[in-house]
Amino acid sequence: MRLSHGTGALRRTGAVGIGVVLAASVLVGGGGAVASSGHGSGHGPGPVGGHGRCTTAVAAGTHQVPVTFGGARYDVRVHVPAGVRSPALVLDLHGSGADGAAQSAISGLDALGDEKGFVAVEPDGAIPLNGGWAWNVPGVPTTAGQMPPADARDDVAFLGAVIDQVGRVVCADDRRVYATGYSGGGRMASALACRLSDRLAAVGTVAGLRAGRPSPLDTSVPDVADCTPTRAVPVVEFHGDADYTNPYQGSSDLRWGYTVPVAVQTWARLDGCRVGPTTTVVSEHVTRYAYSRCSSGADVQLYRVAGGGHTWPGTSVDQSSNGTVTQEISASRILWDFFAAHPRR
Repeated sequence: MRLSHGTGALRRTGAVGIGVVLAASVLVGGGGAVASSGHGSGHGPGPVGGHGRCTTAVAAGTHQVPVTFGGARYDVRVHVPAGVRSPALVLDLHGSGADGAAQSAISGLDALGDEKGFVAVEPDGAIPLNGGWAWNVPGVPTTAGQMPPADARDDVAFLGAVIDQVGRVVCADDRRVYATGYSGGGRMASALACRLSDRLAAVGTVAGLRAGRPSPLDTSVPDVADCTPTRAVPVVEFHGDADYTNPYQGSSDLRWGYTVPVAVQTWARLDGCRVGPTTTVVSEHVTRYAYSRCSSGADVQLYRVAGGGHTWPGTSVDQSSNGTVTQEISASRILWDFFAAHPRR
């Protein structure tokens, strides 16, 4: 299996190079954070994977951090802000046929992380697709129309390992671990919300929210047995109603299926929301639908972009081949504000 794709993608997209020598502790065993001998009280935020104080050995900037999983090593693109102790960690998952470096350009979360003080983590999928990678989203085919091979990497477990190992390296605050993703990465982030709800504080997606796979018997509804979070997960989605890849009004495709409003309503039900949706006109073409008074302070929100395509609102990347890109809002800034308001309780 090719494990160095992310480095090549950095060169190909012109993103920040990784000619940075990491401290030796980062390069051994996927760990690298230096834990103190003392232990916290257990009542405040703590580093991922432990309860003691933590001192990161990673300099600010963009790195390839090794993650070991299933007997293989994967180099994961990680961007670290300067001067932040116990930062939040944001998984930023690429779309089908892309990679972590391409996703970092689309979302702009590296620069936003520098500004707001969070670590952006942009791993690669492992199923080859159209010169890039696809995620192994549980129970559904890839955009190629085929189910993942039987020996495909378990990406729910892999991304859990990414949270653990990268989190230790950067001394991430385990109450502020979030996931976002675009398109296929949004579907993957949705699967994490269903299956790693005890690890993630909140999830935000662009053109990709699901609440479990479509029912094989009726793709217009979710398979209720496929999404059983153990806690309420705050969720926000951005979706153009002229998206023809993951249609707002749904499709019969087992990869996509039910409509975006059904996905949002299902999360509102899963989160025990008692009010909503309330409608707010955000801008000329953007409307927010919000559910509130949910369990454990969770919120569920949808930003509908009228005439918007299969695109990331506010991106500086040319996505015109996927339809209209609105610049009326920045999905990335709204995502971060939503995340910051929802640490894990």
